[in-house]
Amino acid sequence: MYLYNSATRKKEEFKPNSPDIVKMYTCGPTVYHFAHIGNLRTYIMEDVLEKALRYEGYNVKRVMNITDVGHLTSDADEGEDKMLKGAKREHKSVMEIAKYYTDAFFSDCEKLNIKTPDVVEPATNCIENYINIVSTLIDKGYGYIAGGNVYFDTSKLERYYVFNDFNEEDLAIGVRESVEEDTNKRNKNDFVLWFTKSKFEDQALKWDSPWGIGYPGWHIECSGISMKHLGEDLDIHCGGIDNAFPHHTNEIAQSESFLGHKWCNYWFHVLHLNTNDGKMSKSKGEFLTVSLLESKGYDPLAYRLFCLQSHYRRNLVFTYENLDNAAGVYQKLIAKIAALKPEAGEAVDEAALAAMKEKFTKALDNDLNTSLAITAIYDALKYQANAATKLAAIGDFDTVLGLDLLKKAETVRKANAAAASLEFTIDGEGDPAIDALVKQRFDAKKAKDWATADRIRDELKAQGIELTDLPNGAKWRKI
Repeated sequence: MYLYNSATRKKEEFKPNSPDIVKMYTCGPTVYHFAHIGNLRTYIMEDVLEKALRYEGYNVKRVMNITDVGHLTSDADEGEDKMLKGAKREHKSVMEIAKYYTDAFFSDCEKLNIKTPDVVEPATNCIENYINIVSTLIDKGYGYIAGGNVYFDTSKLERYYVFNDFNEEDLAIGVRESVEEDTNKRNKNDFVLWFTKSKFEDQALKWDSPWGIGYPGWHIECSGISMKHLGEDLDIHCGGIDNAFPHHTNEIAQSESFLGHKWCNYWFHVLHLNTNDGKMSKSKGEFLTVSLLESKGYDPLAYRLFCLQSHYRRNLVFTYENLDNAAGVYQKLIAKIAALKPEAGEAVDEAALAAMKEKFTKALDNDLNTSLAITAIYDALKYQANAATKLAAIGDFDTVLGLDLLKKAETVRKANAAAASLEFTIDGEGDPAIDALVKQRFDAKKAKDWATADRIRDELKAQGIELTDLPNGAKWRKI
């Protein structure tokens, strides 16, 4: 399998540190509000990656954090404490907010067929881990105390910027001109490891530490949780592209300084889901959630297909028109699969199945090309093989794609069978000639003879007959 590594900016063959297990870490949600569908695009693609690795025989241990500690807008101690903001908005405690939105997040994940990671760890469970890392960084000369806070000294690094090509002088200029200067910092791009002094004196969650009562900085939780559950080396770290800098950049800085060696080999970043107005967020425009899509009649798995139709390293534009197209593709694909009816005792052609799987695997191996992986389903439908073999291939592919294709197709198949078993009914005004024409039209529709069906409808209309289709018949009246 070849994956694009954001740290090296090129496709590389994926080779885990150990043949026995792939150690995978994915940044989790900040649980102060519902996840919007832009957030969920990242989780969908991470889910496909995990399932693809398992499909190809790897044993995967995936760990994800839940950020239930106040998450500031940046490590510059600006913006709002998101957890406190949520608590004030809903008149609940911070932990009540965390529990409610954690449950809501996993409910959305279930609707989207996103597998729950092997380990899900709330940030508040690991305070001692963070304190240990911060203490060691101070002892090694990478951390310093100023103004009551503990900072990471980026000037001690040979290389700070990992995911972007910055000039060396940028280190002295600062990462973002828009960030208000923190005069406690030795260098403008240093970041906070532990807060005891903040603009947010009403911070809801605080803990005792060697530096006073306070709370961890933005970045330290992922390093601490990853090391707690995955040890000192990590195969692949995933997240949205907006996390590459500064969050993942700072994770690398503190983790490798703490450990004294390289920490993570592969970095997998999913690009943005945008609207026509720009990057999606919770604060502008319509707040697009899974529940909102459901309220508008969309199957959440149609949104999953919408995401899979595009490559994870391309920005994707969301419009309802685009989602409508994906929903139509999804329903037609299910209908095609529902039409496959194996004969009694029909055996799977193992050679044909292997050939179809080879094409599907090739798509996954090409930097997780989900668009080509979906094309492999259509190729399977057209393949010169029996229905049992085609269904076996589609079911096999769907263990990675997660679209519930066989399950949905079986539901359609049963509904069609139930409708076909009903007796034809006419609700009319007792005219045998009209009844006969209505029955002929029904039979034509059933045979997909649309020209005949349309001709009869036009004929009835010319006679002043208003026709209404029923699930297994029709009713008519003279107008």
